[in-house]
Amino acid sequence: MKIPKRIQPLVEDGLVDEVISRLMSGKEADVYIVRCGSEIRCAKVYKEAAKRSFKKAVQYQEGRKVRNTRRARAMEKGSKFGRKQQEETWQNAEVDALYKLANAGVRVPEPFGCFDGVLLMELITDDDGDVAPRLNDVAMSVEQAIEDHTLMMQYVMRMLCVGLIHGDLSEFNVLVDEYGPVIIDLPQAVDAAANNHAQSMLARDVNNMTTYYSQFAPELAKTKYAKEMWALFEEGDLHPDLELTGLFEESNEGADVDSVIDEIKAAWEEEQARQKRINDADETDD
Repeated sequence: MKIPKRIQPLVEDGLVDEVISRLMSGKEADVYIVRCGSEIRCAKVYKEAAKRSFKKAVQYQEGRKVRNTRRARAMEKGSKFGRKQQEETWQNAEVDALYKLANAGVRVPEPFGCFDGVLLMELITDDDGDVAPRLNDVAMSVEQAIEDHTLMMQYVMRMLCVGLIHGDLSEFNVLVDEYGPVIIDLPQAVDAAANNHAQSMLARDVNNMTTYYSQFAPELAKTKYAKEMWALFEEGDLHPDLELTGLFEESNEGADVDSVIDEIKAAWEEEQARQKRINDADETDD
């Protein structure tokens, strides 16, 4: 097929030898199957911000750290240079997440580098060497659903252990090969400690997975993995080898409204007293 304009520089540099076919077009990127020497890989070509349809991108980027202060200032101002840096930060977030998660024991495609907005990575295939199906195209037994759901919960937990939340995890962002589920699409990965929406995004990721697998194993719908994980994360007790239970006991203790009101009243009185001391001091000076 004709070589896409964005992949042409990689061909010229010898990183890609042939573009075999277009695999898919998504909300933030187009993906192609390419040949690199003797290896068949995929090339993810990120769309420009104006052409991306990923919703609430700013919400996902909240808390991401930019080490270069000049870049950070430019990104805040929204200058041309800043917008370019913001695009690079968005693209590099996926590469960084892939390396970090692979090291944490999460199954993700192996990355081979990001070059001018084109991410080269492993092509996940099935037993016959064809592109592996997405989870939403896979049917399974009750036993398989429970096994794969448990594995996915471990992956989500390991992600959280290294400070990341997928943020857009669903049956459409998981491939399935002969070894089980593989998590894909991570440019929007969320910083668990710095993003104010982290808890709700974790809950959505977990609930999406649970809802899908519970089609085949209805008992999974009763699990509470998101609440269990977040509680352990907040307490600093989450670690990669932890065996999750899916159980979580909700607190039945109601808020002590009277105590809260007393604290507010005490703070107000203290502030009034402070202001009076300041006014008295000013009158003395006069």
